[in-house]
Amino acid sequence: METIFAVGDIHGCFDKLSLLMEKIRVDAEKDILLFIGDYVDRGNKSFEVVEYLIALKKQFKNLVFLKGNHEDMLENYLSGHDRFTYLMNGGQLTLDGYLKRKRPGDPYPVPMDHIDFYKSLVLYYETGEYIFVHAGIRKKIPLKEQDVFDLLWIRSEFIKSDYDFGKPVVFGHTPFSKPLIQPNKIGIDTGAVYGNKLTCVKLPDMEFFQV
Repeated sequence: METIFAVGDIHGCFDKLSLLMEKIRVDAEKDILLFIGDYVDRGNKSFEVVEYLIALKKQFKNLVFLKGNHEDMLENYLSGHDRFTYLMNGGQLTLDGYLKRKRPGDPYPVPMDHIDFYKSLVLYYETGEYIFVHAGIRKKIPLKEQDVFDLLWIRSEFIKSDYDFGKPVVFGHTPFSKPLIQPNKIGIDTGAVYGNKLTCVKLPDMEFFQV
């Protein structure tokens, strides 16, 4: 069984991310390093977080970056599809960060490698033992048939469910004061951007690292 390190919602908390990565010991060739989504917004160092995550691709062989609802909102903002929702959900700090770093002559405030990063994010990741998704899933619906909105946004219907999804679902999106551990789910968003801790869970050991 492979070892997986799954990191919760970062939300621009670059300093906490850096310290957390110093704490965990990931085998760059064998282990899976997975990020649950929501890398940007609300915190003031979203640009630095994304730069750091892109650089990790040169260090680790098995990286998984899930899409969070905030990355989805940012893409909708940049495409002009929905600007209001993004700004109402803490996106201004991220936009300000990009504007501050725009160099004269650059055609776009968001660098192309960041755009490519956002486009590369996946909605879920499944192993023989776990399902990883940003927000959660609905019961009785196969993973491949889940609605994208639910994968990125669902809360109470999933959180309150005691349904057996076939394997534990590891998720973020909904912040808890400490990791949520239930037979059918593991919640690893512990509200880093709200003054609480950034969390990583090592599986299958169920060992938690926090900053």
